[in-house]
Amino acid sequence: MTRIGIIGYGNLGRGVECAVKYADDCELAAVFTRRNPADVKLQLQDVPVLSVDEIEQWEGKIDVMILCGGSATDLPVQTPKFAQMFNVVDSFDTHAKIPEHFKAVDEAAVKGNHVAIISVGWDPGMFSLNRVYANAILPDGKDYTFWGKGVSQGHSDAIRRIKGVKNAKQYTIPSQEALEAVRSGKNPELTTRQKHTRECFVVLEEGADATAVEKEIKEMPNYFADYDTTVHFISEEELKNNHSTMAHGGFVFRSGKTGMNKENSHIIEYSLKLDSNPEFTTSVLVAYARAAHRLAGEGHKGCKTVLDIAPAYLSPKSGEELRATLL
Repeated sequence: MTRIGIIGYGNLGRGVECAVKYADDCELAAVFTRRNPADVKLQLQDVPVLSVDEIEQWEGKIDVMILCGGSATDLPVQTPKFAQMFNVVDSFDTHAKIPEHFKAVDEAAVKGNHVAIISVGWDPGMFSLNRVYANAILPDGKDYTFWGKGVSQGHSDAIRRIKGVKNAKQYTIPSQEALEAVRSGKNPELTTRQKHTRECFVVLEEGADATAVEKEIKEMPNYFADYDTTVHFISEEELKNNHSTMAHGGFVFRSGKTGMNKENSHIIEYSLKLDSNPEFTTSVLVAYARAAHRLAGEGHKGCKTVLDIAPAYLSPKSGEELRATLL
């Protein structure tokens, strides 16, 4: 049985709670929050909600801590900190900063003699795996990744961190023209801006400067600066009524050629269509928490990504069961 702890009880925290409920080999041991614990109401009964300040008292009582904070400001601090105390899994999704995040977390996890798995989810995560598989199989080819249309949790969180923003949702929208060009085998050369647009719906704090907020969003590096971005300022009520769902998805393509004269063309396509971005992401997190527990039990330590872990470590099935039913 893997004893799971959750740090942060927002969309991801609630998703982990749901995923653990249906994982027969996992149990939720505790939830830690920066809010007043009395104000946090869980969906499951008999699970303690505690202040994050009490977390050190739980060393040795939790097998894997799943960190459910945002990539913009939470995880760069939290994951290295808690990797010294626990085996941890996070969903850090700022692609450009993964190498530096890995380095910081690896140093902390080695020091604490724990296993840390970072950047777990569907991209980075499941899409990353498919890119690696496809590159290995078709070395002479081109990669394409499209996201959406859907709500990006990381980008929405980044907007909400801007001074003057009360609430926000961000939609990533793929270019249908670019998508069909790739699917048809045309192998187009596409810039970041040509593949996607970003649409933001923002609720401002009273008295906030809309012009300044819009400028900060559009110029934000790693999030919006490289995209055509539209910002809409709306009411809290409109956000609640029209933008409350968390659907998302996307596509990974690899087009390549084989043959002595490269006469045969191939396209690998992997896609996801998700009703709930956070619930799918946290289902992946729980699978990798299982892997982290197993790796720690084998004496491993340090930071890993989804690329380092064999698929069998994710499944509750034994090797014999996997070979008989899924191979």
